[in-house]
Amino acid sequence: MTAEPTTLASWTRALRKQLDALGLDSTELCRAAGLEPNLLDDPNARCPLSITTRLWQLAVQASGDPALGLKTSQFVSPTTFHALGYALVASSSLREMFERIVRYHRVVSDALELELRACDDSYEFRFWVPAGSPPPAPEALDAFAAIYVRSCRNRLNRDFAPLAVHLQRAAPADPEPWYSTFRAPLSFSAADNLLRFPRAAFEQRLDDGNPELAEHNEAVLKRTLEQLQASHWSAKVRACLQAQLPDGEPSAERVAQALHLSLRSLQRHLAEEGSGYESLLSETRRSLALQHMRDPRCSISEIAYLLGFADTSSFSRAFKRWTGQAPSQYREGREWP
Repeated sequence: MTAEPTTLASWTRALRKQLDALGLDSTELCRAAGLEPNLLDDPNARCPLSITTRLWQLAVQASGDPALGLKTSQFVSPTTFHALGYALVASSSLREMFERIVRYHRVVSDALELELRACDDSYEFRFWVPAGSPPPAPEALDAFAAIYVRSCRNRLNRDFAPLAVHLQRAAPADPEPWYSTFRAPLSFSAADNLLRFPRAAFEQRLDDGNPELAEHNEAVLKRTLEQLQASHWSAKVRACLQAQLPDGEPSAERVAQALHLSLRSLQRHLAEEGSGYESLLSETRRSLALQHMRDPRCSISEIAYLLGFADTSSFSRAFKRWTGQAPSQYREGREWP
């Protein structure tokens, strides 16, 4: 059995920016998908794949644009992918850049597996859904492919194009946005998601590479990857709790079911990490409470609801345990930016 994949919340911020640029209410769409918008303020927060997939579906419906993923890639910057983004910017060649993408992509998302393979006169970059895992939204995969090509253009030149693009998604009614984005031969309903690049361009040395900066960010990435692996199940449980709390306090059994585990297996995994369900529930609620309290538009009763408490008084008692103050005292005693 495998746990539900998660993705950095900062990735979802790019989609929100695209929706806002279209004049759509990204906040309401997030909530309709089961994602509390304030979660995106935490740069290290992770979203369950089921939530981000639902958000993509609602975003495409609201925009009426099946090419939304391609356009969202324009709102992705190095900070979207944290240290990985900066390591890519500092890479000394496109080959080195894609080797880092493959090596550290789990820091951003574990929803896909990646591979870079050298061929006679080209490099093939593949990405696929692991066996037994749910697939991301087709638009999310469009965005990932477009980001990879856009990254090449940013580092090499604006006219750079792959030799071929293969996508497993069904052919859209109007493929022109895909041809316009990739500027390459396209295959839809393909056996693999694959980008083929010219070998000479991939191995060309980039003048703006910075090995020292790349090495510094690699050290950060290695630590982050170790932390994720060390607290794998705890992170999964936190992501589930963040998604489920607005529907009421989730039971351990409900979270285990969402992670495709038996309750006993979940308890064993958490114990191996030195954690437990009740402590994770309390920690997650406390972290979210402090985030929500920074938003003056969010009433205390609304915060209680978002954290799954049965009533405001139950939330107030819990908040006083966490901070030593009642919610109203805590908010009055601070000046928020």
